[in-house]
Amino acid sequence: MDSIAESAARNIMLQRQRLVRNQIHKLLDALIIGFSFWLAHFVRSHPLGVKTFTYELGGFSEYAWLLAVIVPFAPLVLELAGFYDRSLLGSRRAALWQLVKGCSVLTVGAIIIQFFFREQLARSVYIFFPIFSILLVMLKEELVRQLVESQVGRARMRRRLIVAGIQSDTEKMTQYLSTKDDAGFDVVERVSLDEDSISQLPTLLRKYSANAVVLCAQHTAFGLVEKAIRSCELEGVEVWLMADFFKTEISQTSLDEFYGKPMLVFRSAPEASWQAMAKQLIDFSGALFLLVCTSPVLLAAALTIRFTSKGPVFFRQQRAGLNGQPFNMLKFRSMVSNAEQLKQELAQLNEMSGPVFKVTNDPRVTRVGRFIRKWSIDELPQLINILRGDMSLVGPRPLPVDEVERFDDRAHRRRLSVKPGLTCLWQVTGRSDVRDFSEWVRLDLEYIDNWSIWLDLKILVRTIPVVLTGAGAK
Repeated sequence: MDSIAESAARNIMLQRQRLVRNQIHKLLDALIIGFSFWLAHFVRSHPLGVKTFTYELGGFSEYAWLLAVIVPFAPLVLELAGFYDRSLLGSRRAALWQLVKGCSVLTVGAIIIQFFFREQLARSVYIFFPIFSILLVMLKEELVRQLVESQVGRARMRRRLIVAGIQSDTEKMTQYLSTKDDAGFDVVERVSLDEDSISQLPTLLRKYSANAVVLCAQHTAFGLVEKAIRSCELEGVEVWLMADFFKTEISQTSLDEFYGKPMLVFRSAPEASWQAMAKQLIDFSGALFLLVCTSPVLLAAALTIRFTSKGPVFFRQQRAGLNGQPFNMLKFRSMVSNAEQLKQELAQLNEMSGPVFKVTNDPRVTRVGRFIRKWSIDELPQLINILRGDMSLVGPRPLPVDEVERFDDRAHRRRLSVKPGLTCLWQVTGRSDVRDFSEWVRLDLEYIDNWSIWLDLKILVRTIPVVLTGAGAK
Protein backbone atom coordinates (compact mmCIF):
# COMPACT_ATOMS: atom_id res chain seq x y z
CA MET A 1 0.00 0.00 0.00
CA ASP A 2 1.38 3.38 -0.98
CA SER A 3 -0.40 5.57 1.52
CA ILE A 4 1.33 6.82 4.65
CA ALA A 5 -1.84 5.70 6.44
CA GLU A 6 -0.56 2.14 6.12
CA SER A 7 2.64 3.10 7.90
CA ALA A 8 0.68 4.95 10.56
CA ALA A 9 -1.54 1.94 11.25
CA ARG A 10 1.39 -0.44 11.41
CA ASN A 11 3.93 1.69 13.27
CA ILE A 12 1.76 3.67 15.70
CA MET A 13 -1.36 1.71 16.55
CA LEU A 14 0.26 -1.72 16.60
CA GLN A 15 3.43 -0.50 18.25
CA ARG A 16 1.77 0.15 21.60
CA GLN A 17 0.09 -3.24 21.65
CA ARG A 18 3.28 -4.94 20.51
CA LEU A 19 5.34 -3.15 23.17
CA VAL A 20 3.11 -4.36 26.01
CA ARG A 21 2.84 -7.84 24.51
CA ASN A 22 6.61 -8.12 24.06
CA GLN A 23 7.30 -7.01 27.63
CA ILE A 24 5.06 -9.79 28.90
CA HIS A 25 6.66 -12.35 26.58
CA LYS A 26 10.16 -11.26 27.61
CA LEU A 27 9.34 -11.72 31.29
CA LEU A 28 7.82 -15.14 30.67
CA ASP A 29 10.71 -16.23 28.46
CA ALA A 30 13.28 -15.09 31.03
CA LEU A 31 11.55 -17.12 33.75
CA ILE A 32 11.18 -20.15 31.47
CA ILE A 33 14.85 -20.10 30.44
CA GLY A 34 15.93 -19.66 34.05
CA PHE A 35 13.76 -22.63 35.02
CA SER A 36 15.24 -24.62 32.11
CA PHE A 37 18.74 -24.07 33.50
CA TRP A 38 17.69 -25.39 36.90
CA LEU A 39 15.83 -28.27 35.25
CA ALA A 40 18.91 -29.20 33.22
CA HIS A 41 20.95 -29.39 36.43
CA PHE A 42 18.22 -31.41 38.15
CA VAL A 43 17.96 -33.95 35.31
CA ARG A 44 21.75 -34.27 35.11
CA SER A 45 22.08 -34.81 38.85
CA HIS A 46 19.05 -37.09 39.31
CA PRO A 47 17.87 -38.58 36.03
CA LEU A 48 15.45 -40.87 37.85
CA GLY A 49 14.14 -38.17 40.15
CA VAL A 50 15.30 -40.03 43.27
CA LYS A 51 16.12 -36.95 45.32
CA THR A 52 13.46 -34.65 46.66
CA PHE A 53 12.72 -31.24 45.20
CA THR A 54 13.80 -29.51 48.44
CA TYR A 55 17.10 -31.35 48.55
CA GLU A 56 17.85 -30.51 44.95
CA LEU A 57 17.37 -26.80 45.52
CA GLY A 58 20.17 -27.00 48.07
CA GLY A 59 22.40 -28.87 45.63
CA PHE A 60 21.80 -26.24 42.95
CA SER A 61 22.61 -23.27 45.21
CA GLU A 62 26.31 -23.45 44.28
CA TYR A 63 25.45 -22.51 40.69
CA ALA A 64 22.37 -20.37 41.30
CA TRP A 65 24.44 -17.21 40.74
CA LEU A 66 24.51 -18.06 37.03
CA LEU A 67 20.77 -17.37 36.94
CA ALA A 68 21.57 -13.73 37.72
CA VAL A 69 23.35 -13.65 34.37
CA ILE A 70 21.12 -15.93 32.29
CA VAL A 71 17.70 -14.58 33.30
CA PRO A 72 18.28 -10.84 32.60
CA PHE A 73 20.22 -11.46 29.38
CA ALA A 74 17.86 -14.07 27.91
CA PRO A 75 15.28 -11.54 26.57
CA LEU A 76 18.04 -9.30 25.20
CA VAL A 77 19.69 -12.15 23.30
CA LEU A 78 16.34 -13.34 21.93
CA GLU A 79 15.53 -9.79 20.86
CA LEU A 80 18.84 -9.52 19.01
CA ALA A 81 17.96 -12.81 17.30
CA GLY A 82 14.73 -11.20 16.05
CA PHE A 83 12.48 -13.41 18.17
CA TYR A 84 10.23 -10.51 19.22
CA ASP A 85 9.95 -8.93 15.78
CA ARG A 86 7.55 -11.63 14.57
CA SER A 87 3.82 -11.24 14.17
CA LEU A 88 1.73 -12.98 16.79
CA LEU A 89 0.71 -15.75 14.38
CA GLY A 90 3.89 -15.83 12.33
CA SER A 91 5.82 -18.79 10.98
CA ARG A 92 6.59 -21.51 13.54
CA ARG A 93 9.72 -22.47 11.63
CA ALA A 94 11.08 -18.91 11.71
CA ALA A 95 10.33 -18.65 15.43
CA LEU A 96 12.08 -21.95 16.10
CA TRP A 97 15.19 -20.91 14.16
CA GLN A 98 15.41 -17.57 15.97
CA LEU A 99 14.96 -19.35 19.30
CA VAL A 100 17.68 -21.88 18.45
CA LYS A 101 20.09 -19.06 17.61
CA GLY A 102 19.28 -17.16 20.80
CA CYS A 103 19.52 -20.20 23.10
CA SER A 104 22.78 -21.26 21.46
CA VAL A 105 24.30 -17.84 22.18
CA LEU A 106 23.05 -17.98 25.78
CA THR A 107 24.56 -21.44 26.23
CA VAL A 108 27.93 -20.41 24.80
CA GLY A 109 27.88 -17.30 26.98
CA ALA A 110 27.16 -19.36 30.11
CA ILE A 111 30.02 -21.72 29.23
CA ILE A 112 32.43 -18.81 28.78
CA ILE A 113 31.37 -17.27 32.11
CA GLN A 114 31.74 -20.63 33.85
CA PHE A 115 35.21 -21.06 32.38
CA PHE A 116 36.18 -17.52 33.40
CA PHE A 117 35.13 -18.12 37.02
CA ARG A 118 36.54 -21.68 36.96
CA GLU A 119 33.31 -23.40 37.88
CA GLN A 120 32.92 -27.15 37.31
CA LEU A 121 29.33 -27.54 36.12
CA ALA A 122 28.73 -30.82 34.27
CA ARG A 123 28.94 -30.52 30.49
CA SER A 124 25.68 -32.41 30.03
CA VAL A 125 23.89 -29.50 31.74
CA TYR A 126 24.80 -27.37 28.73
CA ILE A 127 23.30 -30.00 26.45
CA PHE A 128 20.02 -30.21 28.35
CA PHE A 129 19.78 -26.44 28.96
CA PRO A 130 19.20 -25.25 25.35
CA ILE A 131 17.00 -28.27 24.60
CA PHE A 132 14.70 -27.59 27.56
CA SER A 133 14.71 -23.84 26.86
CA ILE A 134 13.68 -24.32 23.23
CA LEU A 135 11.01 -26.91 24.04
CA LEU A 136 9.43 -24.94 26.91
CA VAL A 137 9.46 -21.55 25.14
CA MET A 138 7.98 -23.12 22.00
CA LEU A 139 5.34 -24.79 24.19
CA LYS A 140 4.46 -21.36 25.60
CA GLU A 141 4.32 -19.93 22.08
CA GLU A 142 2.00 -22.71 20.94
CA LEU A 143 -0.33 -22.21 23.93
CA VAL A 144 -0.50 -18.47 23.17
CA ARG A 145 -1.17 -19.22 19.51
CA GLN A 146 -4.01 -21.59 20.36
CA LEU A 147 -5.52 -19.05 22.75
CA VAL A 148 -5.34 -16.25 20.17
CA GLU A 149 -6.82 -18.43 17.42
CA SER A 150 -9.68 -19.59 19.63
CA GLN A 151 -13.09 -18.00 19.22
CA VAL A 152 -12.86 -16.28 22.60
CA GLY A 153 -9.35 -15.04 21.91
CA ARG A 154 -10.24 -13.57 18.52
CA ALA A 155 -13.28 -11.84 19.96
CA ARG A 156 -11.29 -10.21 22.76
CA MET A 157 -8.44 -9.05 20.49
CA ARG A 158 -10.44 -7.57 17.61
CA ARG A 159 -10.49 -3.78 17.36
CA ARG A 160 -13.21 -1.86 15.50
CA LEU A 161 -11.97 0.96 13.30
CA ILE A 162 -13.58 3.81 11.42
CA VAL A 163 -11.45 4.96 8.50
CA ALA A 164 -11.87 8.57 7.36
CA GLY A 165 -10.31 10.18 4.32
CA ILE A 166 -10.55 10.42 0.57
CA GLN A 167 -12.08 7.35 -1.05
CA SER A 168 -8.88 5.98 -2.60
CA ASP A 169 -6.99 6.11 0.71
CA THR A 170 -9.78 4.56 2.78
CA GLU A 171 -10.16 1.75 0.24
CA LYS A 172 -6.44 1.02 0.33
CA MET A 173 -6.39 1.05 4.13
CA THR A 174 -9.37 -1.32 4.31
CA GLN A 175 -7.85 -3.65 1.75
CA TYR A 176 -4.52 -3.62 3.53
CA LEU A 177 -6.00 -4.46 6.94
CA SER A 178 -8.10 -7.25 5.43
CA THR A 179 -4.87 -9.08 4.50
CA LYS A 180 -3.53 -8.92 8.07
CA ASP A 181 -5.33 -11.62 9.98
CA ASP A 182 -3.11 -11.20 13.03
CA ALA A 183 -3.53 -7.40 13.15
CA GLY A 184 -6.84 -7.71 15.01
CA PHE A 185 -8.61 -4.85 13.21
CA ASP A 186 -12.06 -4.69 11.66
CA VAL A 187 -13.00 -1.67 9.53
CA VAL A 188 -16.63 -1.09 10.48
CA GLU A 189 -17.19 2.09 8.46
CA ARG A 190 -15.50 4.34 5.89
CA VAL A 191 -16.31 8.03 5.79
CA SER A 192 -15.15 11.05 3.80
CA LEU A 193 -13.25 13.96 5.26
CA ASP A 194 -15.87 16.67 4.84
CA GLU A 195 -18.05 18.75 7.14
CA ASP A 196 -21.14 16.51 6.87
CA SER A 197 -19.29 13.26 7.52
CA ILE A 198 -17.31 14.66 10.44
CA SER A 199 -20.51 15.93 12.05
CA GLN A 200 -21.88 12.37 11.89
CA LEU A 201 -18.76 10.87 13.42
CA PRO A 202 -20.00 10.88 17.06
CA THR A 203 -23.09 8.94 15.96
CA LEU A 204 -20.97 6.36 14.16
CA LEU A 205 -18.69 5.98 17.17
CA ARG A 206 -21.67 5.11 19.34
CA LYS A 207 -23.31 2.91 16.73
CA TYR A 208 -20.26 0.67 16.22
CA SER A 209 -18.63 1.09 19.65
CA ALA A 210 -15.50 1.92 17.64
CA ASN A 211 -12.12 1.53 19.30
CA ALA A 212 -10.28 3.98 17.04
CA VAL A 213 -10.53 6.30 14.04
CA VAL A 214 -7.87 6.27 11.35
CA LEU A 215 -7.50 9.58 9.53
CA CYS A 216 -6.10 9.25 6.01
CA ALA A 217 -5.44 12.94 5.41
CA GLN A 218 -5.73 14.17 1.84
CA HIS A 219 -2.36 14.75 0.20
CA THR A 220 -1.31 18.36 0.04
CA ALA A 221 0.82 19.66 -2.83
CA PHE A 222 4.12 20.29 -1.05
CA GLY A 223 6.18 19.46 -4.13
CA LEU A 224 9.39 21.14 -3.02
CA VAL A 225 9.33 19.46 0.40
CA GLU A 226 8.75 16.06 -1.19
CA LYS A 227 11.71 16.64 -3.51
CA ALA A 228 13.82 17.55 -0.47
CA ILE A 229 12.81 14.31 1.27
CA ARG A 230 13.68 12.21 -1.77
CA SER A 231 16.95 14.04 -2.16
CA CYS A 232 17.90 13.37 1.46
CA GLU A 233 16.89 9.71 1.31
CA LEU A 234 19.23 9.20 -1.65
CA GLU A 235 21.98 10.68 0.50
CA GLY A 236 21.03 8.46 3.44
CA VAL A 237 20.25 11.51 5.63
CA GLU A 238 17.32 11.62 8.06
CA VAL A 239 14.40 14.01 7.54
CA TRP A 240 12.25 15.15 10.48
CA LEU A 241 8.91 16.48 9.36
CA MET A 242 5.76 17.53 11.24
CA ALA A 243 3.44 16.11 8.58
CA ASP A 244 2.28 12.82 7.12
CA PHE A 245 1.47 13.75 3.55
CA PHE A 246 4.43 12.41 1.58
CA LYS A 247 5.20 9.17 -0.16
CA THR A 248 8.74 7.82 -0.06
CA GLU A 249 10.48 5.20 -2.17
CA ILE A 250 13.26 4.06 0.18
CA SER A 251 12.85 5.63 3.61
CA GLN A 252 11.10 3.94 6.50
CA THR A 253 8.75 6.29 8.34
CA SER A 254 8.56 6.37 12.14
CA LEU A 255 7.02 8.67 14.72
CA ASP A 256 9.28 10.46 17.18
CA GLU A 257 9.24 13.53 19.41
CA PHE A 258 11.38 16.67 19.20
CA TYR A 259 11.15 18.91 22.27
CA GLY A 260 7.52 17.95 22.74
CA LYS A 261 6.65 18.29 19.04
CA PRO A 262 5.49 15.16 17.17
CA MET A 263 7.84 14.37 14.30
CA LEU A 264 7.69 12.00 11.37
CA VAL A 265 11.19 10.69 10.70
CA PHE A 266 12.05 9.47 7.20
CA ARG A 267 15.01 7.14 7.53
CA SER A 268 16.80 5.11 4.85
CA ALA A 269 19.50 3.71 7.16
CA PRO A 270 19.39 1.60 10.37
CA GLU A 271 17.90 3.53 13.28
CA ALA A 272 19.16 3.81 16.85
CA SER A 273 18.37 0.58 18.70
CA TRP A 274 19.74 -1.99 21.13
CA GLN A 275 21.36 -3.70 18.18
CA ALA A 276 23.09 -0.45 17.21
CA MET A 277 24.41 -0.06 20.76
CA ALA A 278 25.57 -3.68 20.72
CA LYS A 279 27.37 -3.02 17.42
CA GLN A 280 29.30 -0.13 18.99
CA LEU A 281 30.29 -2.33 21.93
CA ILE A 282 31.40 -5.13 19.60
CA ASP A 283 33.35 -2.63 17.47
CA PHE A 284 35.31 -1.23 20.42
CA SER A 285 35.96 -4.49 22.26
CA GLY A 286 36.66 -6.39 19.03
CA ALA A 287 39.12 -3.77 17.74
CA LEU A 288 40.91 -3.63 21.11
CA PHE A 289 41.12 -7.43 21.27
CA LEU A 290 42.46 -7.69 17.72
CA LEU A 291 45.04 -4.96 18.34
CA VAL A 292 46.39 -6.84 21.35
CA CYS A 293 46.38 -10.21 19.57
CA THR A 294 48.02 -8.89 16.39
CA SER A 295 50.53 -6.58 18.09
CA PRO A 296 53.51 -8.84 17.18
CA VAL A 297 52.36 -8.82 13.53
CA LEU A 298 51.91 -5.04 13.63
CA LEU A 299 55.39 -4.53 15.03
CA ALA A 300 56.99 -6.90 12.52
CA ALA A 301 55.18 -5.29 9.60
CA ALA A 302 56.14 -1.78 10.73
CA LEU A 303 59.83 -2.68 11.07
CA THR A 304 59.89 -4.52 7.73
CA ILE A 305 58.32 -1.59 5.87
CA ARG A 306 60.64 0.87 7.59
CA PHE A 307 63.84 -0.94 6.58
CA THR A 308 62.90 -2.21 3.10
CA SER A 309 61.66 0.92 1.33
CA LYS A 310 61.87 4.69 1.58
CA GLY A 311 58.94 6.55 3.02
CA PRO A 312 56.70 6.51 6.10
CA VAL A 313 55.49 3.28 7.70
CA PHE A 314 51.84 4.36 7.60
CA PHE A 315 49.80 5.57 4.66
CA ARG A 316 47.26 8.21 5.65
CA GLN A 317 44.49 9.25 3.30
CA GLN A 318 41.32 11.31 3.56
CA ARG A 319 38.41 8.91 3.27
CA ALA A 320 34.65 9.60 3.37
CA GLY A 321 33.11 8.47 6.66
CA LEU A 322 29.58 8.62 8.04
CA ASN A 323 27.45 10.93 5.83
CA GLY A 324 30.62 11.79 3.89
CA GLN A 325 32.51 13.32 6.86
CA PRO A 326 36.22 13.10 5.95
CA PHE A 327 38.62 11.26 8.28
CA ASN A 328 42.24 10.14 8.08
CA MET A 329 42.26 6.41 7.41
CA LEU A 330 45.39 4.49 8.42
CA LYS A 331 47.04 1.68 6.49
CA PHE A 332 50.50 0.17 6.40
CA ARG A 333 52.22 1.66 3.35
CA SER A 334 52.27 -1.00 0.64
CA MET A 335 53.28 1.24 -2.28
CA VAL A 336 56.17 3.44 -3.22
CA SER A 337 56.18 6.82 -1.52
CA ASN A 338 55.15 8.72 -4.70
CA ALA A 339 52.23 6.39 -5.49
CA GLU A 340 49.65 9.19 -5.64
CA GLN A 341 51.68 11.08 -8.24
CA LEU A 342 51.99 7.93 -10.39
CA LYS A 343 48.25 7.26 -10.23
CA GLN A 344 47.46 9.55 -13.15
CA GLU A 345 49.90 7.67 -15.38
CA LEU A 346 48.11 4.39 -14.67
CA ALA A 347 44.58 5.72 -15.22
CA GLN A 348 44.19 3.78 -18.49
CA LEU A 349 44.83 0.50 -16.61
CA ASN A 350 41.89 1.00 -14.23
CA GLU A 351 39.84 -2.23 -14.06
CA MET A 352 36.91 -0.86 -12.08
CA SER A 353 33.99 0.92 -13.71
CA GLY A 354 32.85 4.19 -12.17
CA PRO A 355 34.90 6.58 -10.02
CA VAL A 356 36.96 3.93 -8.20
CA PHE A 357 40.57 3.20 -9.20
CA LYS A 358 41.78 -0.41 -9.09
CA VAL A 359 44.58 -2.29 -10.84
CA THR A 360 45.28 -5.99 -10.23
CA ASN A 361 49.06 -5.96 -10.71
CA ASP A 362 49.69 -2.40 -9.63
CA PRO A 363 53.34 -1.56 -10.38
CA ARG A 364 53.40 0.92 -7.50
CA VAL A 365 53.13 -1.88 -4.92
CA THR A 366 56.40 -2.85 -3.21
CA ARG A 367 57.59 -6.42 -2.66
CA VAL A 368 56.67 -6.26 1.03
CA GLY A 369 53.46 -4.51 0.04
CA ARG A 370 52.34 -7.46 -2.06
CA PHE A 371 52.81 -9.77 0.91
CA ILE A 372 50.95 -7.63 3.45
CA ARG A 373 48.15 -7.00 0.94
CA LYS A 374 47.77 -10.70 0.20
CA TRP A 375 47.21 -11.44 3.89
CA SER A 376 45.33 -8.15 4.59
CA ILE A 377 48.00 -7.08 7.10
CA ASP A 378 48.02 -3.60 5.56
CA GLU A 379 44.45 -3.07 6.84
CA LEU A 380 45.23 -3.78 10.52
CA PRO A 381 46.02 -0.13 11.47
CA GLN A 382 42.37 0.65 10.72
CA LEU A 383 41.63 -0.97 14.08
CA ILE A 384 42.83 2.37 15.48
CA ASN A 385 40.24 4.14 13.31
CA ILE A 386 37.60 1.86 14.83
CA LEU A 387 38.70 2.74 18.36
CA ARG A 388 38.49 6.42 17.40
CA GLY A 389 34.92 5.93 16.20
CA ASP A 390 35.63 6.71 12.55
CA MET A 391 34.97 3.16 11.37
CA SER A 392 33.23 -0.07 12.33
CA LEU A 393 34.34 -3.69 12.09
CA VAL A 394 31.66 -4.28 9.43
CA GLY A 395 30.37 -1.72 6.95
CA PRO A 396 30.89 -0.41 3.42
CA ARG A 397 34.58 0.08 2.69
CA PRO A 398 35.62 3.76 2.94
CA LEU A 399 36.48 5.40 -0.36
CA PRO A 400 38.80 8.38 -0.93
CA VAL A 401 37.00 11.71 -0.73
CA ASP A 402 37.84 12.59 -4.33
CA GLU A 403 36.31 9.33 -5.61
CA VAL A 404 33.10 9.96 -3.64
CA GLU A 405 32.86 13.42 -5.19
CA ARG A 406 32.89 11.79 -8.63
CA PHE A 407 29.88 9.54 -8.03
CA ASP A 408 27.78 9.73 -11.21
CA ASP A 409 24.67 8.35 -9.49
CA ARG A 410 23.53 10.24 -6.39
CA ALA A 411 21.82 7.11 -5.10
CA HIS A 412 25.31 5.68 -4.54
CA ARG A 413 25.82 8.19 -1.74
CA ARG A 414 23.44 6.23 0.48
CA ARG A 415 26.33 3.87 1.19
CA LEU A 416 27.64 6.76 3.31
CA SER A 417 24.61 6.58 5.63
CA VAL A 418 26.43 4.14 7.96
CA LYS A 419 29.98 4.04 9.28
CA PRO A 420 32.51 2.52 6.90
CA GLY A 421 33.92 -0.84 7.90
CA LEU A 422 37.06 -2.95 8.02
CA THR A 423 35.23 -5.70 6.15
CA CYS A 424 31.95 -5.77 4.25
CA LEU A 425 29.51 -7.87 2.29
CA TRP A 426 31.31 -6.95 -0.94
CA GLN A 427 34.62 -8.34 0.31
CA VAL A 428 33.28 -11.70 1.48
CA THR A 429 31.03 -12.07 -1.57
CA GLY A 430 33.26 -11.06 -4.43
CA ARG A 431 36.37 -9.51 -2.93
CA SER A 432 38.74 -8.56 -5.76
CA ASP A 433 36.63 -10.21 -8.47
CA VAL A 434 34.03 -7.40 -8.49
CA ARG A 435 34.74 -5.06 -11.40
CA ASP A 436 31.46 -3.15 -11.69
CA PHE A 437 31.17 -0.31 -9.17
CA SER A 438 27.37 -0.45 -9.41
CA GLU A 439 27.50 -4.08 -8.24
CA TRP A 440 29.77 -3.05 -5.39
CA VAL A 441 27.27 -0.36 -4.33
CA ARG A 442 24.37 -2.81 -4.72
CA LEU A 443 25.98 -5.13 -2.19
CA ASP A 444 26.63 -2.21 0.18
CA LEU A 445 23.00 -1.07 -0.02
CA GLU A 446 21.83 -4.66 0.43
CA TYR A 447 23.88 -4.73 3.65
CA ILE A 448 22.38 -1.42 4.85
CA ASP A 449 18.79 -2.42 4.07
CA ASN A 450 19.12 -5.83 5.79
CA TRP A 451 21.46 -4.89 8.62
CA SER A 452 21.36 -6.76 11.90
CA ILE A 453 23.87 -7.90 14.51
CA TRP A 454 23.56 -11.40 13.08
CA LEU A 455 24.47 -10.20 9.60
CA ASP A 456 27.57 -8.48 11.03
CA LEU A 457 28.59 -11.68 12.81
CA LYS A 458 28.09 -13.73 9.65
CA ILE A 459 30.27 -11.33 7.66
CA LEU A 460 32.97 -11.40 10.35
CA VAL A 461 32.97 -15.20 10.36
CA ARG A 462 33.10 -15.33 6.55
CA THR A 463 36.00 -12.86 6.58
CA ILE A 464 38.23 -15.25 8.54
CA PRO A 465 38.72 -17.84 5.74
CA VAL A 466 39.08 -15.04 3.18
CA VAL A 467 42.02 -13.64 5.17
CA LEU A 468 43.56 -17.00 6.11
CA THR A 469 43.54 -18.24 2.52
CA GLY A 470 45.18 -15.06 1.26
CA ALA A 471 42.25 -14.02 -0.91
CA GLY A 472 42.89 -10.40 0.00
CA ALA A 473 42.79 -7.25 -2.07
CA LYS A 474 45.15 -7.26 -5.01
